[in-house]
Amino acid sequence: MHTYATPYHIAREQQPELPTYCFRPERVTAAASWFVEKFPAQPFYAVKVNPAPHVLDALWEGGIRSFDAASEKEIELIRGRFPDARIAFLHPVKPRRAIERAYKQHGVRIFVTDSMAELHKILDATDFAKDLTILVRIAVSNEGSALPLSGKFGASAAEAAELLSVARRYADELGVSFHVGSQAMKPSAWAQAMADASRVIIDAGVTVDIVDVGGGFPAIYADKNPPAMDDYVAMVMRSFENMFVLENADLWCEPGRALVAEAESLLVGVDLAKDNAIYINEGSYGALYDAVHENWVFPMRAISGDGRKLGRMVEYTVYGPTCDSADMLPGKVWLPAGLTEGDYIEIGNIGAYGRSMATRFNGFGESDVAIVQDSPWPSLYGSAEGAEVISIGSMATN
Repeated sequence: MHTYATPYHIAREQQPELPTYCFRPERVTAAASWFVEKFPAQPFYAVKVNPAPHVLDALWEGGIRSFDAASEKEIELIRGRFPDARIAFLHPVKPRRAIERAYKQHGVRIFVTDSMAELHKILDATDFAKDLTILVRIAVSNEGSALPLSGKFGASAAEAAELLSVARRYADELGVSFHVGSQAMKPSAWAQAMADASRVIIDAGVTVDIVDVGGGFPAIYADKNPPAMDDYVAMVMRSFENMFVLENADLWCEPGRALVAEAESLLVGVDLAKDNAIYINEGSYGALYDAVHENWVFPMRAISGDGRKLGRMVEYTVYGPTCDSADMLPGKVWLPAGLTEGDYIEIGNIGAYGRSMATRFNGFGESDVAIVQDSPWPSLYGSAEGAEVISIGSMATN
């Protein structure tokens, strides 16, 4: 992996044909160190958010030692790279044989459930092991999150109380978990969720060893500027003190987006410009899935391929590379006038879910990666130099 001062140098020196992820390892280690040092909770990195080996290595360097895996492949990835890592299998619905292999071959002891059928599956697949940690996932409100996740998983209060009661008979350690939704913009979401979880514990009449406050911790985007991370930690800690749990109960969290959104930007090439439209080599079937399908607005800046100065901002329609006419960014995008074939656009803070969502539709989807040393996008974990974020479009740069 080559190192460049900035993406401008990649564009000018390499003129890359493929979309190129611009990796900023110091942003990952800064975020990881912040969670390890400032948040009195055990962070389990959500592997699904960005499973790239170079990102995982930077997280490890920053002190992350525990991982939230949603599949057997993710378990294999982490166990193969970090033999001493702590892995939790936190998908609420798991194949029976995957549970068995996770326990017997990969040393996984932590499993989540939101149904009685899944609990029995876990117990049966592990031969009723005596060293299980079982988390019961409770359905909570996702109000205030940019991407609600409450429709598919989570037991109701009554179901969760029954699950806790039964699981307590078999679990070496028992916990509750929940998810307030992705990109939660209000710290108060955790206060409500933890109060709800505490009531479930009281109704179940059991002791609880672990409270897992899930993911949802946000990142900065062009149209989403969340409160300081300190505000989230303060809210969680105040709420934890009021929960009906053992005095020595452990606090866990599952950050994903908050750890790696700032890790990477994406340098995409302009393949064609005509009228007020440009065609780029990445789109809705690739790293820009969230931009197209979830209306996520990423910070952008344009880079001329030949060093010429770019001018005033105008509106463009931006199309992706596939043959599907729906492969286009929603609405109009503000970019410098006169963009043409051979120019580039850098899309910032795409380290969360960008590469995870990419497909090979139409044979596209290949990419390169390079290390860069600038930090132009705003950060939740310290100063970032340079670029102002504009809510739609990009900055004019030369």
